[in-house]
Amino acid sequence: MKIGLVIYGSLDTVSGGYLYDRKLVEYLRAQGDTVEIISLPWRNYASHLTDNLRFRLPPDLDLIIEDELNHPSLLFANQLPHPCPIVGLVHHLRCSELRSHWQNALYRIVEKKYLQSVDGFIFNSKTTKGAVSGVVGDGKPFIIGHPPTDRFWDKAVTEEAIRERAKSNELRILFLGNVIYRKGLHTLLRAVASQTSKVRVEVVGGLTAEPKYAEEMRRFAVVNGLASAVTFHGTLDNEPLVEMYRRAHLMVVPSSYEGFGIVYLEGMGFGLPAIGTSAGAAGEVITHEEDGYLIKPDDAVTLARILDELENDRELLVRLSLNALKRYKSQPRWEETARKIREFLYQMAGASAAPHSA
Repeated sequence: MKIGLVIYGSLDTVSGGYLYDRKLVEYLRAQGDTVEIISLPWRNYASHLTDNLRFRLPPDLDLIIEDELNHPSLLFANQLPHPCPIVGLVHHLRCSELRSHWQNALYRIVEKKYLQSVDGFIFNSKTTKGAVSGVVGDGKPFIIGHPPTDRFWDKAVTEEAIRERAKSNELRILFLGNVIYRKGLHTLLRAVASQTSKVRVEVVGGLTAEPKYAEEMRRFAVVNGLASAVTFHGTLDNEPLVEMYRRAHLMVVPSSYEGFGIVYLEGMGFGLPAIGTSAGAAGEVITHEEDGYLIKPDDAVTLARILDELENDRELLVRLSLNALKRYKSQPRWEETARKIREFLYQMAGASAAPHSA
């Protein structure tokens, strides 16, 4: 089958959503499908709306997948007659993010028009499916395909390594994600700044998406005496990232909203209890006080209390870490999920899926 994938920028962009798109493309191509990447340039939201003046969907495809991130650019193109089904790949809705009511009301209007224009959906979580249903209702075909979280499956740590690691004097925290306001690094740094405990924070993620915010976080660390306790690494390749996972005790990404949260599960593969927030889909990954914690967005006070407790109670840290490893091992492998997505795409195209070849 000949499939088109509409994205902004490069498929190699470092983020959980692009990892999903990239792994799906790799799987489809491995099964013999042709996947054409249709890339639109990254710009601001208003400029993306102007794409509707000129962008048109290619006419020679059997099915088109559109990353919902591209929704402002596709409103008009999707309304025109098109010879094949359009499937929206929804990681999370822009109008679900934490921002002023009037802004989200505007985004909701635009996203609703987009969501009504597609023929079916791939959702990354039940939470995302529920958010879309709240905007346009039910009735269109869909599949929930959880993101690929097994790229480091063969590098997962042992129980013995978890117990040995917990003996370290300082509590080592890993923040993994682009340094943008939504990811909540400010909440983590405020929590650490309020403590006297010995804590180390490794910040791994792009620093250019919101450069002013990234610089504010650097200044905050310096002004609050955290310069020696907080390191900004930028993005890392797989092997250095694996070393970060292995050395850390805890994954803390207190986002204001997550459509799923790949990093929480990846960290659990290395025995890292995860701390996320109650907003979004983190609760589909983290079971509160069993393999991690769910706090309210921006709740630095509660986060500081949890960090202090884990720094002082290493038996609790070990118990949560072992539970995190079990949670990771219970997650379906990406091969299984991707196969079901491919079958769904063939159904949408009215075609018979080719034999499974991987």
